[in-house]
Amino acid sequence: MLLKGGRVLELLMAGGWAMVPILLCSAVALAIILERFWSLRRSAVAPPGLGGEVREWARTRRLDPAHVEALRTNSPLGELLAAALEVRHRPREVIKERVEDTGRHVVHRLDRFLNTLGTIALVSPLLGLLGTVFGLIRMFLAVMVSGVGDPMKMAGGIGEALVCTAAGLCVAIPAYAFHRYFRGKVNDLLVEMERQVFLLSDELTATAELPPAAAIAPAAARMAHAAV
Repeated sequence: MLLKGGRVLELLMAGGWAMVPILLCSAVALAIILERFWSLRRSAVAPPGLGGEVREWARTRRLDPAHVEALRTNSPLGELLAAALEVRHRPREVIKERVEDTGRHVVHRLDRFLNTLGTIALVSPLLGLLGTVFGLIRMFLAVMVSGVGDPMKMAGGIGEALVCTAAGLCVAIPAYAFHRYFRGKVNDLLVEMERQVFLLSDELTATAELPPAAAIAPAAARMAHAAV
């Protein structure tokens, strides 16, 4: 195992100075991938059953400020639903505008670090290509100094070029794949959150058209008295 680790280290060192930014990019990409896997869990962004629970609150008119505040800190979906509940007595257009304003902040947080991951996927092959060019330049300089009679110097330049190219691609390919994966995951979560907000808006509109529970009992009593 130590022998293999030493050979890997030698291989990385053979890539020259261009390996330093490539390794830094790989470390940053790995950190972003792990962080996004944790932050974009469906249970953390759009908990199952939360939308139905909030619609039940609206249906039974159990919407005190404590419920709304707890909902706001629950999850990104809860933040959107809380924004709709805060203006539930306003027209549907006002509810839509408030949700859209809140949604822009939510989308920004869900997209966090994804631009950086995409940049790493784009820059890593270029860094590998840069290392390749420097490796070839080193090889040609060695040929100019000592001619073609010293194959070791030529092999060093070729090895540096190949290692940098391979390292850049090894970082770029997973970074690009995970970048596309997380973009798709964010879009799926946004579609689900949008659906839950629409369902809540429909519930709020239907609830607003009904008379309050406190007014139903006196009205029923008056009707009963008139019938007598």
